[in-house]
Amino acid sequence: MEEKLISRLESAVARLEALSVSAFRDRGVADFGGADVTVDPSIVAFDDLLGQFFGRVSAAAEKIGGQVLEVTKIVQEAFRVQKELLVKAKQTQKPDLAELAEFLKPLNEVIMKANAMTEGRRSDFFNHLKSAADSLTALAWIAYTGKDCGMSMPIAHVEESWQMAEFYNNKILVEYKSKDPNHVEWAKAMKELYLPGLRDYVKSHYPLGPTWGVSGKAPASAPSKAPAPPPPPPASLFSAESSQPSSSKPKEGMAAVFQEINTSKSVTAGLRKVTADMKTKNRADRTGVVGTSEKEGRTSSPSFSKAGPPKLELQMGRKWVVENQIGRKNLVIDDCDAKQSVYVFGCKDSVLQIQGKVNNITVDKCTKMGVVFTDVVAACEIVNCSGVEVQCQGSSPTVSVDNTSGCLLYLSKDSLGASITTAKSSEINVLIPGAESNGDWVEHALPQQFINFFKDGHFETTPVSHSGG
Repeated sequence: MEEKLISRLESAVARLEALSVSAFRDRGVADFGGADVTVDPSIVAFDDLLGQFFGRVSAAAEKIGGQVLEVTKIVQEAFRVQKELLVKAKQTQKPDLAELAEFLKPLNEVIMKANAMTEGRRSDFFNHLKSAADSLTALAWIAYTGKDCGMSMPIAHVEESWQMAEFYNNKILVEYKSKDPNHVEWAKAMKELYLPGLRDYVKSHYPLGPTWGVSGKAPASAPSKAPAPPPPPPASLFSAESSQPSSSKPKEGMAAVFQEINTSKSVTAGLRKVTADMKTKNRADRTGVVGTSEKEGRTSSPSFSKAGPPKLELQMGRKWVVENQIGRKNLVIDDCDAKQSVYVFGCKDSVLQIQGKVNNITVDKCTKMGVVFTDVVAACEIVNCSGVEVQCQGSSPTVSVDNTSGCLLYLSKDSLGASITTAKSSEINVLIPGAESNGDWVEHALPQQFINFFKDGHFETTPVSHSGG
């Protein structure tokens, strides 16, 4: 009797085990979800990522409260959506280009929600909001489909996206260094969430992009990779080609130089290059900086600034310094990368061309200075200047003009979404490409006078408009 009972129990257990193995095999990645999410190491590691790094961000935000807490919750929501997309990717066949945008829509909506908090009236916590909103672009690594998709590989994309957010994150660290440690903790924890947090996670599990199901269903509306990541500006914009519309109007002075640069590549033939022999590692006479020595025998002899000798050099491998250049129309920096910044100081009647993507550009105390650049990761800042012209041929998320009289800003089609901030400045005009590819530039004047009315318990400010009568 007992032997028969034991035999029946063993038989039942064997059938249950067979059913369990068969059910798991049939579901595979096509039914990966719910409780089974703990089975996949990459999903478990994503939970560990949030547990290890996001806890600090959340704890600091709870102490600060207000908009900082609100935007932190949006960041948390974005990471939650990313996890859902990773899970659904294992259920889904690799989508085609037509399906990618819809597939990535949930993540895009969360990022737009964060961007909306940075718009409108400038908040006291604007740097927190921008840091959080811009950082979410890093989550678009999931949109990587291959080397021809128009964006960097996942690991590089995370690093480049954080560089844009770090511009504002560093401002938080400086502003609250001696005021409130909670804000400093929030900024440091936010950086560690991405570097090394998200970067190392992607490096370990998805260095070539997300994993898609082999025999799963076709994508409906979930995870994936869009041909261009969601806003703020996608990675593909960081390497946008230069837009070169030309104007039929005759140009004079600096404008003529800009037009020639835009319409003819032959003009660069005479530009001074930063060659290999000018770098620190190849020079025995310099230890700290890489300098560009002036060539002998030039036909013209521009004057020099009394403030100091002219400089065009790379300092410590991180910062290009262009100082005291007078009458130089052929300055060029072409050996740069997205981790370097450019600082232009005390230059007059000169033109500088920056070929390549850099992290930040600052033009300080310059007169009749022209700057042409391709792409900037963080911002282009113009301070204490007079009569300057700046042209963006690629993309720039932010342009700041402070204490400047007379500034012409040329924007390419890829940089029309840039945020332009002005303070204590006059005669600021922005020129954008016309509707036709070869049409004239269209000029827009930014207001410098405002009318303030006290109404309903607060002041309302509107720019002054002139009738032209």
